[in-house]
Amino acid sequence: MTDPTGWDVFEYAVLRVVPRVERGEQFNAGVVVYCRAKSFVAARTHLDERKLAALDPDADVTGIRAALRAVEGVCRGGEAAGQAAGDDAGRRFRWLIAPRSTVVQPGPVHTGLTADPQTEVERLLDLLVR
Repeated sequence: MTDPTGWDVFEYAVLRVVPRVERGEQFNAGVVVYCRAKSFVAARTHLDERKLAALDPDADVTGIRAALRAVEGVCRGGEAAGQAAGDDAGRRFRWLIAPRSTVVQPGPVHTGLTADPQTEVERLLDLLVR
């Protein structure tokens, strides 16, 4: 939905790393942003290895990095998106925010207004992850 003032509604979810699901401890490691009006979906991630080691010194850092990169790939589309490559931005966002019982989990979806969704991705990464 585009507002006459140039602002568009967007949705976002924080990606959380839950290294030991049974303990429920988590920390933020990325954001996924979707703007229907712009057919835009993007993710940016940042894995804080010190936080990860504090929660689980035996965590699979390589596997977690790969899972975070996969989310970014699905957002980019094309070959990097795998089976989701043919899906529109909205379907890819909905697929990424679906609850899963894995080490990388999406948080709840929030909404806002933005004039530039790409800038919003970076702003949210700085605000909520770094």
